[in-house]
Amino acid sequence: MNRRKLVKTLAAGIPALYLSSKLKAANLLLSAAPTVPIAKGPFQPNWDSLKQYAVPEWYQDAKFGIWAHWGPQCQPEHGDWYARSMYQEGSEKYNFHLQKYGHPSKFGFKEVINEWKAENWNPDELVGLYKNAGAQYFFALANHHDNLDLYDSKYQPWNSTRFGPKKDLIGGWSKAAKKHGLRFGVSVHGSHAWRWMESAQLADTKGPMAGIPYDGKLTKADGKGTFWDGYDIQDLYAQNHALSLNSDSPNSIHGQWAWDNGALVPDKAYCEKFYNRTIDLIDKYEPDLIYFDDTVLPLYPISDAGLRIAAHMYNNSIKKYGKLEAVLNGKILDAEQQKCMVWDIERGQSNKIEEFVWQTDTCIGDWHYDRRLYDNNKYKSAKTVIHTLADVVSKNGNLLLNIPVRGDGTIDDKERNVVAGITSWMKTNGEAIFGTRPWKVYGEGPAMAAAAPLRAQGFNEGKGKPFTAEDIRFTSKGDIVYAIALGKPNDGKLKITSLAQGSALYPGGIAKVEMAGTGQALTINRDATELSVTLPDNVAEQVAYSLKIFPG
Repeated sequence: MNRRKLVKTLAAGIPALYLSSKLKAANLLLSAAPTVPIAKGPFQPNWDSLKQYAVPEWYQDAKFGIWAHWGPQCQPEHGDWYARSMYQEGSEKYNFHLQKYGHPSKFGFKEVINEWKAENWNPDELVGLYKNAGAQYFFALANHHDNLDLYDSKYQPWNSTRFGPKKDLIGGWSKAAKKHGLRFGVSVHGSHAWRWMESAQLADTKGPMAGIPYDGKLTKADGKGTFWDGYDIQDLYAQNHALSLNSDSPNSIHGQWAWDNGALVPDKAYCEKFYNRTIDLIDKYEPDLIYFDDTVLPLYPISDAGLRIAAHMYNNSIKKYGKLEAVLNGKILDAEQQKCMVWDIERGQSNKIEEFVWQTDTCIGDWHYDRRLYDNNKYKSAKTVIHTLADVVSKNGNLLLNIPVRGDGTIDDKERNVVAGITSWMKTNGEAIFGTRPWKVYGEGPAMAAAAPLRAQGFNEGKGKPFTAEDIRFTSKGDIVYAIALGKPNDGKLKITSLAQGSALYPGGIAKVEMAGTGQALTINRDATELSVTLPDNVAEQVAYSLKIFPG
């Protein structure tokens, strides 16, 4: 039987469960009483109540966070979405898996988890490194679409205290973040396991293993005598269900991310288990930030689980601090939803100053560690990171940067070099970033006209014109304006048209201009065309130059 026929056979008889639109999904909202109650407080699990939200001042000031997007999929050191792609016959990761581990019917993702030991993990050292680089908050992966909880999970038997490292990873990260005085966040991706792991139900369509199912439909009884004896593999893979429409097509999941276009709707037990796991995570580790890799909120709009989690998170924060200090990130938010939480743009940037504080999340490599990027020198440079940071902050955003972690819990020497470059720049220029607010315009220069539009949840990163010394990004702090030049002009003169004499943007006088961080006075010339600032001959070579402009 070929794969498409297999999918159709498994899907037969349940057409009513498929979603053809978000409108249909909205009618399937689950309202059963949760196992764990929502924390008491002013927030209720509905959009009108969540509009009370206001972004806390600490987050508006913070601007920069670092993320350890680290889990068992880092063990093969072969990039993102490994646990799904290893089951896609003929794919690059499938072929890699065959060579490294064997056929996925015999060595499935559960065995990859078993190989992952995190033997060299030192969260204190890594978080301290990131604090020194200027990070104001730190994120750790709490679970990915592979569905393994990376903490002492009350509701998910398959977690990192029982399998793989046999360590409480979120507990270790949380302790390190608090020691170094960083706000702590967790990223939660597990709501999609139901659909994401469907490839584990399939089988090869050709070759010697044709028709032999992968390990996605195994049962608790199948674990007898193995390392997972006594555990139900379906608590991990969550595949006791038929397949979504076109599940044999690797890319079909992208159009079904919001549980529409033929995605099979998770049952109530799955949704409530996810809710309970997440509430347990919040209550046990008290994160100030939580990132959901979902359209709007987890399981929205087929379940109200995400709305309940949001209300619980906010009420818990008020109980802890006496005021709301929590940040919740979601993707593809409409204008009303942006009043309820912080909009996250993946691997991309807005092209304007946003009314509400937002966040870009990106990575110097692949989300999960990929050794090929190290071998081929494909990491983002510190220069690229700094330019992205300046652009994002000028538009009222924050930057969350992932530094991929190897399976053993370490980062490599080339990643450390990138972090060192960020650290060096931040030590001198941090005042132009931290605690600032957007100015009247976010910038000027040729890159603005070539900015790429957003696609889906983001993905316009690197699509526009490269930044040069003519590209300026502005931030402000009270009556001080910072101008960050994203390069050094050949003649050593930075020219800023927005600050020209008589400019409507800056009609007042300029008393002086200094190099941010050093206080070194700079020679200026202001006329009706531009403000020209001469960089001194002895200025240290930097990837971007921050000017501090005083009114007068």
